[in-house]
Amino acid sequence: MNLSWLPSRENWDAELSAARKLPADTAVPLLLSLADCALDFVQTARLDKALSSFKADVRPRLNRTRPVKLALIGSSTLAHLPPGIRVACARRGIWIDIFEGHYGSYHQELADPSSDLYAFKPDIVLIALDAHHVAAAEQHQPGRTVETLAACWQLVRENLGATVIQQTVLPVFPPLLGSNEHQHPNSRHSLISQVNRDIRAASAAENVALLSVDMFAHMEGLNTWFSRELWHRFKQEIHPSVSHFYGEHVARIIASIRGLSYKCLVLDLDNTLWGGVIGDDGLDGIHLGQGHAVGEAFVSFQKYVKALGERGIILAVCSKNDLANAQSPFEQHTEMILRTGDIACFVANWEDKASNLRKIAGTLNIGLDSIVFADDNPFERNLVRRELPMVAVPELPEEPALYESMLAAAGYFEAISITGEDQERNRLYRENAQRERVREASTDMSSYLKSLDMKLLWSTFDASSLARVTQLINRSNQFNLTTRRYTYDEVKAMLSDPAVITLQLRLTDAFGDNGLIGVVVGRMTDHQVLEIDTWLMSCRVLGRQVEEATLNLLVEQASTHGATSLTGFYFPTAKNGMVKLHYQRLGFDLVSPADAPDSIWHLSLTDYVPRPTYAIPVEVEAKRGAAGEANDHGADLQSAYTGIS
Repeated sequence: MNLSWLPSRENWDAELSAARKLPADTAVPLLLSLADCALDFVQTARLDKALSSFKADVRPRLNRTRPVKLALIGSSTLAHLPPGIRVACARRGIWIDIFEGHYGSYHQELADPSSDLYAFKPDIVLIALDAHHVAAAEQHQPGRTVETLAACWQLVRENLGATVIQQTVLPVFPPLLGSNEHQHPNSRHSLISQVNRDIRAASAAENVALLSVDMFAHMEGLNTWFSRELWHRFKQEIHPSVSHFYGEHVARIIASIRGLSYKCLVLDLDNTLWGGVIGDDGLDGIHLGQGHAVGEAFVSFQKYVKALGERGIILAVCSKNDLANAQSPFEQHTEMILRTGDIACFVANWEDKASNLRKIAGTLNIGLDSIVFADDNPFERNLVRRELPMVAVPELPEEPALYESMLAAAGYFEAISITGEDQERNRLYRENAQRERVREASTDMSSYLKSLDMKLLWSTFDASSLARVTQLINRSNQFNLTTRRYTYDEVKAMLSDPAVITLQLRLTDAFGDNGLIGVVVGRMTDHQVLEIDTWLMSCRVLGRQVEEATLNLLVEQASTHGATSLTGFYFPTAKNGMVKLHYQRLGFDLVSPADAPDSIWHLSLTDYVPRPTYAIPVEVEAKRGAAGEANDHGADLQSAYTGIS
């Protein structure tokens, strides 16, 4: 099994051997490029070894997020799994250190504060239990596994302050009754099925990320993932031949936790969304719809793409085409699943696709490293890979019936939860494009902003919005002053901390609801100073005086808590340079050395004059509830704003 959505490299082995002999500054970029290929598990292990030999030079290049410390603990042999995880993380620009727990000692390590696990201080703990261990526990005491795991999750969160990834259980036991195995609930096969159902329910309630190895085994075949011989010889439950694939799935979840999943799918048109060339074949000549095998395959792919849009992936079009021809199927073809209203940004012209992808990123105000580009043409794919290496470009097979399975297998849009606002994202970006068109046509910015009739709906954090607030904290990279990341439990703890001031911000205007666009966290010190721990905003509302309105709100809240000044921090990252002078623009004074990489800013509240803004604050009552009840991932502030015009 190889990573078939990635391109093959004909001389991969020779290039790896050559890279080992090169100086570090030449070798490391080559080695990292070799990670972005359709590797098997042997190549993955070899590449991991080569990267390890250049460790000091590799680490600075993997800086899309701060380094990750992962603890891998469980009940079986796990030593063969880290190479695949390290290479898959490197593929995503993430440096990762991995702690391998002692064989079968996961519970003891978690319960002992003096253990090596505690000394490692992990950010993320992956718990992997094998089926034999689980079946034995369940036969002795039904329900014991989930009780044990819940206790482990609590130890990880409370004692280590880490995020949990829980692996489901591989269904390795053959049925005793065959198709009617459900009538034998005490068989090991049935017990494992029930445990996996219980793990899913418990993890959803506790906001624990799942690594669904049972689903992978179901899709790709159990014998691909598990060998009885290797189990009995070495207690390896995950087959070594899929260790690189296992690592890929772990890295996807880590990337999602760190806010590095892709946000936008950009689609070619001819022979990607329909068969044929619309400019040559015309509306009636393209293959799309029932009664034609190829046409049905394109309909199926469009249904998958539309479902991605409905769950929160931004959809865009990048086509070498006349605009009117390109749009005609979206507006006139009866079998077309995707319609113009599903596309947040539609670009069709005769420019090269790399330039148009830059244009799409600029229009949507997202990073190029948030984009996945799907195109049936190998020339176009290779051009984009060469010109824009940060854009993900999956290999599409020649057979269109396989497009959706290939895109799904690539896992670019991995998510550990979904909120109501995720499902509205395409609408938000379409409405933002309308705002931009009006803005570009306006010659008076002040009149334009006034015409938007903006209302900044705000409240403190509440139980119903915790999932979405946590998601925004961990996904925001550009307008993010400190890029501090917090787990769901850490955000939940802020609700009951009297020294913490929180703001969640939503913006509505004449074009619609922009959704949750800002999060601010401040902490009171003993010296009547409010330190701004976190200030992040969605880039889609920049330039609308929302920053000024937010500062006015923050000053008001800080004064209520007895603060006489604010302290703001700017910690530079590879992506947040746009806010380097944020505090200066808002009237703060620089108090740290001018040449220091991090900057500290001060604002006295004694004679503060509210900043002028057309974004009018409207307070919304926070839905307090019990923090422990805040597990509705689809809930956000929306219901609180019903009726506000």
